[in-house]
Amino acid sequence: MISILADSSYLRCRLLTVEIGIGSFDRNGLLLTVANKTETLTAVTLTMENKQGLFWPLKGFSPSSTSSPMSTLLRRRNKYHLPPPLGATCPSTPVRPLVEAMLLLGVLGAPLAPLHVCTTHPFPHLAIKDTPIETSSAQYILHQYIAASGGLKLQDSICNAYAMGKVRMIASEFETANKLVRTRNPSKAAESGGFVLWQMKPDMWYVELSLGGSKVHAGCNGKLVWRHTPWLGPHAAKGPPRPLRRALQGLDPRTTASMFINARCIGEKKINEEDCFILKICSDPSTLKARSEGSAEIIRHVLLGHFSQKTGLLIHLEDSHLTRIQNNGGDAVYWETTINSFLDDYRPVEGIMIAHSGRSQVTLFKFGETAMSHTKTRMEEAWIIEEVAFNVPGLSLDCFIPPAELRFASVTEACEFPLGLKMKSAVAVAEDHAKVPRGLRL
Repeated sequence: MISILADSSYLRCRLLTVEIGIGSFDRNGLLLTVANKTETLTAVTLTMENKQGLFWPLKGFSPSSTSSPMSTLLRRRNKYHLPPPLGATCPSTPVRPLVEAMLLLGVLGAPLAPLHVCTTHPFPHLAIKDTPIETSSAQYILHQYIAASGGLKLQDSICNAYAMGKVRMIASEFETANKLVRTRNPSKAAESGGFVLWQMKPDMWYVELSLGGSKVHAGCNGKLVWRHTPWLGPHAAKGPPRPLRRALQGLDPRTTASMFINARCIGEKKINEEDCFILKICSDPSTLKARSEGSAEIIRHVLLGHFSQKTGLLIHLEDSHLTRIQNNGGDAVYWETTINSFLDDYRPVEGIMIAHSGRSQVTLFKFGETAMSHTKTRMEEAWIIEEVAFNVPGLSLDCFIPPAELRFASVTEACEFPLGLKMKSAVAVAEDHAKVPRGLRL
């Protein structure tokens, strides 16, 4: 069981643990036996509005523990019970579920936006004179977006925010030069889980995502971004602090608007039969250089936002970045990650328009060596937002302090997910962890 926040009459955090079978581990954390599956699902309910939490539809469970915002996030990190490393398997252990969980959490667990933004800076006024048409058009579209999502005055009055949702993820397809593997019966193969996101001005956030019995949690104290995974432990991201991409997926209009302040309008496009304006931003060279290290170079990171001409709201994000790794004495290897997110079901929460559901399609493409070594992996995610609240009393700066054991990981450190292992034997798993640049993940 994992404890959550300390005592407060304003916020009640409840933990719901659903155990379906038991797994046993040796003294080194090596998975020995698995009987079915264990999932830990966190349900947080806000007593101020008597709302129901994420997994209350599960009958037969009655969570009763009460705790408060001041110390919960610290407790979650200090007293965390982490699962064993996902890559530490033995020949008798089914590899595919572990590898897929590693893959999904590595790519979709806590990706970041391309640029650093500061939401405390005043939003610029619309300027037309001596401004390129692409820039002035983008500014006009952003002002329409801010108005449609609740207005600047209301958004600037928000000091902190909280959101909780549930997710389903699946690695749907793996392709090599001579083989294509598709997931059979995707509805049954998909992993289910949930997440909790906290945000606080200026530029602080903390997210915790649980999927198939494993967890990733990440955060930013306004100065650095860190992440904690079961297989790498706590580690810091290189480069300037950047917003969590999940917050841009219809949960934080103010940060989204700030992200596109210097965007250009590059045209129009239909998304799901709806006419949209396209705004484009790119990571600047200094940010790309700061995120690169050694033989791994991040070449570009581009974000496209599609804003509905009818409602003014953001309904689609396309995120693409390319990393090059120069092998010693060999050809360069390229990794291209593309995430397409569709945002749906906008509803007002305390006057702010929030997207309450969505889905993402991910393509991870490795190329640059011989054609026979090219690989392409496709993943999908669907999410539903169950709880949203603003200006939660009791939330403090202490909730966003990085873990004490934080370290700075190498860009080319052992990967957070092994690519291509779905077609390998269990014995080879520990020996064949691919070297994947951290730029693919953060």
